[in-house]
Amino acid sequence: MTDPCRQPLESLDFCYSEKIWMEQMYFTGREVGPGADFSRNDTILQGCFRNGQHFEEGSIIKENCNSCTCSGQQWKCSQHICLIQSELIEWVNTGDYGWTAQNYSQFWGMTLEEGFKYRLGTLPPSPTLLSMNEMTTSLPMTDLPEFFVASYKWPGWIHGPLDQKNCAASWAFSTASVAADRIAIQSKGRYTANLSPQNLISCCAKNRHGCNSGSIDRAWWFLRKRGLVSHACYPLFKNQNATNNECAMASRSDGRGKRHATKPCPNNTEKSNRIYQCSPPYRVSSKETEIMQEIMQNGPVQAIMKVREDFFHYKAGIYRHVASINEESEKYRKFQTHAVKLTGWGTLRGAQGQKEKFWIAANSWGKAWGENGYFRILRGVNESDIEKLIIAAWGHLTSSDEP
Repeated sequence: MTDPCRQPLESLDFCYSEKIWMEQMYFTGREVGPGADFSRNDTILQGCFRNGQHFEEGSIIKENCNSCTCSGQQWKCSQHICLIQSELIEWVNTGDYGWTAQNYSQFWGMTLEEGFKYRLGTLPPSPTLLSMNEMTTSLPMTDLPEFFVASYKWPGWIHGPLDQKNCAASWAFSTASVAADRIAIQSKGRYTANLSPQNLISCCAKNRHGCNSGSIDRAWWFLRKRGLVSHACYPLFKNQNATNNECAMASRSDGRGKRHATKPCPNNTEKSNRIYQCSPPYRVSSKETEIMQEIMQNGPVQAIMKVREDFFHYKAGIYRHVASINEESEKYRKFQTHAVKLTGWGTLRGAQGQKEKFWIAANSWGKAWGENGYFRILRGVNESDIEKLIIAAWGHLTSSDEP
């Protein structure tokens, strides 16, 4: 006798097999039984496909910074501009721009707006800063070498890059780092502690919970009037958005211009809560040779630069801004200000044999970014405004502090 369940599908009005039931469950997501009408659209696969994989109706997937929802057998995706752009990486790496780009996992999934909001954090220079007179060196110009690195001249006294993560506080990281280097140099290695950016972020009165951007003039004011403890004493909080990140340090004046901590270190394994202070900041001339002279004689300086979308992708080489392939679109014509530390300079021969001059700068995105946390950028042409505003300061050392 012929098994009716092995007949063509159209003859199965009376037959129900487990196999067909399982297939129908998969295709429609609904349970069916004997007598189901397979001539209807019940057998049409519902949901959406992505890269050969089936997703049910209403499924949501994340592709970089955009979310896609399966609706009516179609994917409907948000249209954010992502911080990491594979097309831009390819554009840079296949062009002759002098630097290479990379996809960074810490930036993946962020929008360009989020990158500007959380990974930078220095407000544009105030009129007060921009009106400062530029100081020029009164010393005779020495022969400036083609290559100079501050850490080679002052080994152990120059502090490497930290990672601000998603705390928009490059204003605090760069200020604390420049001040720490300068105090170490001025004290001839007596005080070599890295200073605490968290102390600035949490305690600078007008920037409390200062992961929402801040100004470098306010940071230098705080260093002069209140001072900072070491990074070991007041380390970075793991969660910068926590509500308990209030200022955990206080100090008092001894009446002679020096301040002393009145609280122990937030890190209870560190015993030294010494307060370090600086003189009022001064503005270095924007001339290339004056900046070089300042770094070589007195130590690293602070620079304010413009950051555009391509800078986040920097891996190695001499950076210059590369216009996006979508530069004509208004949504790509964006930049924000960022504070970094200039630590030296150099010269390389380009592919055509021409000399290419560069600055060496420390960023605050950790050592996994760029060239071990540093980057090189064109020198002498004010690339990305890197030479427009250069700030430095002296450590405030008393006679008892002097070596």
